[in-house]
Amino acid sequence: MSLDAIPVHVVNAGEGGLSGNAPPLLRELLTGVRRLLSDAEPSSIDLTALPLTPADLDWLRDTLGQGEVRVTLDANGESSLDETACPGVWWVTHRNEQGAVVAQFLEVAFVPELVRAQVEDIRIGSAYLESLMSENPSARSTAPYDEEAASCRDL
Repeated sequence: MSLDAIPVHVVNAGEGGLSGNAPPLLRELLTGVRRLLSDAEPSSIDLTALPLTPADLDWLRDTLGQGEVRVTLDANGESSLDETACPGVWWVTHRNEQGAVVAQFLEVAFVPELVRAQVEDIRIGSAYLESLMSENPSARSTAPYDEEAASCRDL
């Protein structure tokens, strides 16, 4: 592969290393939050695909602030999902096994997709709980399981 085939983004940094490319992302985030509220449609912005300087990323992180929730996943490197001060806007960072940032996204969602359990994983969890119950007699109820009574829908 020739070096000419590698895409290069040239960014002319202005005062303080800011390119001016970060502030318009606030409008895109607002559009995403409004779409999430109206249609429950999540969206994301791939920050690594944009011509942003380190100063732009710092400005954006400082401007969006820090929320109350932080999720850390460890699978082939660490991924952190940080709620910003704007609920529904998440700063998602993926690192490789050496700790280098390989991707950064701003995700607009009620809960980031990466955190949501998949149906098949929940089925595996159900089977695991059933096996735990069969191994622990004190965990078994004497009454038959009543799905209707166990429902939380009336809360």
